[in-house]
Order: sequence, then structure tokens, then C-alpha cells
Amino acid sequence: MLDTNVVLSALLFPNGHLSIIREAWWAGRFNPLINQVTVSELLRVLSYPKFRLSMPEKEELLSDYVPYCEVVQKGSGICDIPECRDPMDVPFLELAATGNADLLVSGDKDLLALREQVRFDVLAPGEFISRILKIHS
Repeated sequence: MLDTNVVLSALLFPNGHLSIIREAWWAGRFNPLINQVTVSELLRVLSYPKFRLSMPEKEELLSDYVPYCEVVQKGSGICDIPECRDPMDVPFLELAATGNADLLVSGDKDLLALREQVRFDVLAPGEFISRILKIHS
């Protein structure tokens, strides 16, 4: 699964260094996990004034992402996740845990610090590109 900043970079910067991640989900090389909370977070961030995106532009960006994702319903039990310094990161940990993710891709230092404490891999975007997608720059 991908955190919001990774998705945002892949969507907003088609010629950027994370565009290869977007191409990989389009090609079906992996299916990102989403749930209501993470999609709401993505919509919130896409609405930041600095991006100056119209509603049709936001819808187009979402249509380049959401159809390629696997929707995970919120689990009824308590997730086995470690305590995280940033409460805004908890939904991503919960989604990865309840969705049985193989890995979480994030550049967030608080999430990367939890690598040894979760049952899924936590990789920085560059690590995901080189180790999983096997693309070297």
C-alpha cells in the first residue's frame, strides 16, 4: 500500500521520479490498498489551495488511481500495530494490517521508524522502485 504523499507525487507529477509507481499500478504490477479513511485523506490533500485543482481535475486524478486499488473494509477487531508518534499515520498502519499488505511505501520518517515493529515491510519510495519494481536509475 502507498501513503498519501507517495500517491500524490505519483499523480501530480507525471514526469517526476515517482511516476514509475503510477505506471506500475496502471500495468497491474501491484494493487494499492485503500479504504474510506485513506481516500478521504487523499481528497483532502488534493483540495489544498496550492495545487489549484478544479473538481474535474481531482476526479481525473482519482480515476487514475482508485480503479487500480483494492478496497479494504474497516475490520471489526483491534489491529496489531505499534504506537506511532504521529496520529495521522495510524490509519495507514491500520489499513496495512487489516488488508494484510505485503508492504507500506512511505517517505514518512515516523512510519519508516516502525519497520522492525510491523509484520509487513515499510519501504521508502526509492527502495520500493529498486527492490520491488526492480528499476534502477
